[in-house]
Amino acid sequence: MEERLQKIISGAGIASRRAAEQMILAGRVSVDGRVVTELGTKWDAALHEIVVDGRPIGRQERRVYFLLNKPKGCLSSAKDDRGRKTVLDLLPEVRARVYPVGRLDYQTEGLLLITNDGALMQGLLHPKYEVEKTYLAEVDGALTEDKLKMLREGVPLEDGMTAPAKVRMLPEKGRFSQVEVTIHEGRNRQVRRMFAAVGCDVRRLERVRFAGLELGELARGRHRELTESELAKLRALAGMADEEGKR
Repeated sequence: MEERLQKIISGAGIASRRAAEQMILAGRVSVDGRVVTELGTKWDAALHEIVVDGRPIGRQERRVYFLLNKPKGCLSSAKDDRGRKTVLDLLPEVRARVYPVGRLDYQTEGLLLITNDGALMQGLLHPKYEVEKTYLAEVDGALTEDKLKMLREGVPLEDGMTAPAKVRMLPEKGRFSQVEVTIHEGRNRQVRRMFAAVGCDVRRLERVRFAGLELGELARGRHRELTESELAKLRALAGMADEEGKR
């Protein structure tokens, strides 16, 4: 199937569609040995050799989209040099080269989106779209109104002030506080670091919502494919609502 060249590059996970356009204009892309600098030309990736920065793009795989309920003790990566278990080990029947959208740290559980759609991945993670992520945190330490106010307004971390978060207290569980936290940034271990900055320790952390997706009845360690309506909503959030019309 013929598609615009920038769309093929984006779909291969190399760059966003706009970044792919810049690559083409800069003369970094060739088709069948000829440099192409004109935007809008259409090609079939299965029939033509498309090369970006000297590296060929392989034949495009069918795009797949999975929602995974990640367990603790599992890395949010495609592979690990030390042989530790990764989230892809939980999808042994998936043959496509898929990747997690963002990361949950080793001990954090919950919702993780996995796909081979590079353009969607980059859109959902792009700061300008402020895609929300909601976590349920079990916290040790007194959460005073002053600390909650800091979390809601932003706390200073070593890599800068956080954006305001939505924070809602839930009924306590034993001696631990239960807190629902919604953020749109994607810094490393951000929720744990935010609570540490106000003097509280996160004992358990679960992502329960991402980009409007929810786990529902999906068991820990299990996965399912996204529905067409879920996928349409994700594309809209990632700035891809008009993608089909630009092919």
